[in-house]
Amino acid sequence: MSSPPPAGAKSPGKKPLRGKVKPRTTVFARLRGYFFAGLLVTAPAALTLYLAWLFISVVDSQVGSLLPPRYRPGIDIPGFGVLVLLAFLTLVGALTAGLIGRLMLRWWEGILNRMPVISSIYGALKQLFEAVLSNQSSAFRQCVLVEYPRRGIWALGFISGVTEGEVQRLTENEVLNVFLPTTPNPTSGFLLFVPRSDLVILEMTVEEGIKMVISGGIVTPPDRAKKDPHRIKGPVSRSAASPRQNPAKTDTKGT
Repeated sequence: MSSPPPAGAKSPGKKPLRGKVKPRTTVFARLRGYFFAGLLVTAPAALTLYLAWLFISVVDSQVGSLLPPRYRPGIDIPGFGVLVLLAFLTLVGALTAGLIGRLMLRWWEGILNRMPVISSIYGALKQLFEAVLSNQSSAFRQCVLVEYPRRGIWALGFISGVTEGEVQRLTENEVLNVFLPTTPNPTSGFLLFVPRSDLVILEMTVEEGIKMVISGGIVTPPDRAKKDPHRIKGPVSRSAASPRQNPAKTDTKGT
């Protein structure tokens, strides 16, 4: 009988494994990867084209039904209603720029303001559109971080102006109007009156902040502080760079 090999001796015929064995990729896994890659490339463009086509179709149908039959084109032209709507809005804007147009607009607003329910809705919508479309407005020009709903938890908000009136008079510190949007619908949210010293101003633009809110944090804007290594990124601790010790400077002049 042969004696067993001593401990530690290499058994003949077996070579030691070198490195890790890479798992073999199956055909199904490759096809799945190709499918998701194609979906990632085509889905955004397809959805964008579909929404644009849906918007054009709705506008064409609504505007076309309002036009007299003699002014409608004999054939179906995609985008004809959109062109008519743009021309109509431009014409109304040109008319309201003159004296007669302003008098007619004032007369029309006087009629709407006398209606019990319509007056409140019209006033709120008018203020909203003036705040968003006016060139002199500073609404939603800066993204900020605010501690909400409690200390230590940060939420993304947008500065909509400097607080005035009774709210500012009853508060000790200077406060700002901060709109706190919800995810994934940024049109709804909360209006917060936050002291200026409690805000952390971000370098990201409003468009980047809105994309981040809609995506739920999946789409993250680039960190511009990496280009400047000497710049402090943000409040890491209360003692180092706390927003309460270093008041944030906001560009809210003219609001």
